[in-house]
Amino acid sequence: QLQFMESGGGLVQPGGSLRLSCAVSGLLTDDYAIGWFRRAPGKEYEAVACICSVYHSAYYVDSVEGRFTISRDTGNNTIYLQMNGLKLEDTAVYACAAGRSLYSSSCLRRIREYDYWGQGTQVTVSS
Repeated sequence: QLQFMESGGGLVQPGGSLRLSCAVSGLLTDDYAIGWFRRAPGKEYEAVACICSVYHSAYYVDSVEGRFTISRDTGNNTIYLQMNGLKLEDTAVYACAAGRSLYSSSCLRRIREYDYWGQGTQVTVSS
């Protein structure tokens, strides 16, 4: 059983930066993919970035490519999302999640196969 606790959200001006953290409780083995997702008001969760199972390559949706960086610190069992150049449209609740056997870029597409989710942290980009 995995549990996640996100932190690091807040209010930031356009162009600013935030780093989200996701503390993981439980054993996150190599066959798990991990991802960050976001839900804007009135919308469903969408994938933002993920690290795929086994080979641990990172993938990003086009709208955040070059601005966001996902990383994983196995030593302290934490997943990060560094967000730079934030835009108004990045405003959302951001949540981390894990799912098994999600290889290569499928970790961005197969959202329904993520089994474990955190509660999320609010990110608001506003001037």
